[in-house]
Amino acid sequence: RRHAGMSFFQEGARKATEDKLVNTPDNLDGISSISWSPRKNLLVASSWDSRVMCWEISSRGESQPKAFINHDGPVLCTAFSGDGTRVFSGGVDTFGKMWVLGQNKPSNVAKHDSPIRHIRYCPEFNILATGGWDKKVLYWDLRQQKPALTMKLPERCYAMDSLGNLLVVGCAGRDVCIYDLKTPNRLHKSERSTLKNQIRCVKCFPNTAGYAAGSICGRVSISYLRSMDEKKNFMFKCHRHRLPNDSSTSQVYAINSIEFHPRGTFATAGSDGQFVFWDKDSRQRLKKFEPRFKNSISCAGFNGDGSIFAYAVSYDWSQGMSNYKDRTNKIYLHAVKPGEVAPQRRR
Repeated sequence: RRHAGMSFFQEGARKATEDKLVNTPDNLDGISSISWSPRKNLLVASSWDSRVMCWEISSRGESQPKAFINHDGPVLCTAFSGDGTRVFSGGVDTFGKMWVLGQNKPSNVAKHDSPIRHIRYCPEFNILATGGWDKKVLYWDLRQQKPALTMKLPERCYAMDSLGNLLVVGCAGRDVCIYDLKTPNRLHKSERSTLKNQIRCVKCFPNTAGYAAGSICGRVSISYLRSMDEKKNFMFKCHRHRLPNDSSTSQVYAINSIEFHPRGTFATAGSDGQFVFWDKDSRQRLKKFEPRFKNSISCAGFNGDGSIFAYAVSYDWSQGMSNYKDRTNKIYLHAVKPGEVAPQRRR
């Protein structure tokens, strides 16, 4: 279902410099996650200064702050419920919170022994899944105080996504754990990522036939789950830039976010401050947007109908303290043009 009237730029607009700025607080710390409501244009973001914030996005691309809540430490992840009425968040305080929008009185609904790195609501099964640095994935029935199920991971949870009955977890050490939520009490598949370095993000295909993963070394892997489809697996390099004085050497940047569009194409966003649209089926780059700031894009996401791409310009610490120069922490909205995300025929 398409949200009406979201073409808030002229049709010819193509540059990221024309993207709309979200009305974020001036004193905002690093932005750690972005989530869209599946029902309407409500945007939620979390930050390292313990805040979870919500905005309503108008048909003109204007952002109206609605409310915010606080954790007792940096917040690392957010997710919406299937009906869009509740927001879930987790972070360094080791608690997962549920925020019923309009009430502003969050309640604790999950607990780990270490920080919660990722949180996902699985509407088909009415469960909340949390992945932590305590090497566990916990499933929560929100009517109970204790986890309904505990699954041990080989290492800390660094990346996680779910869609339908598929849950994919990327761990420290490049292990990938795949679960079928129809039988959540057993590991469906475990594999070693083909990426040469640490996994930074994972995202399920819209048809749940596989997943994409991004690493700290400027690589993305496309992986299918069924053995008969493994011949379609591939990996490619991206978010790399030639050094100005040495054309044979590239500066490599981390892939911080992979987000699929409803049409099946996808976006990557990296620590180079750039986002790029791709078509995995034709193995083509669709559109590259030049960096607007000398800063990272820490997280990103398409809204429910894919007409808006939100991205956070915020340092991700991938280059250490010495590169902490641009202290911008802002969220921008890009009006997605149909041609930017249209699948292409394979050459």
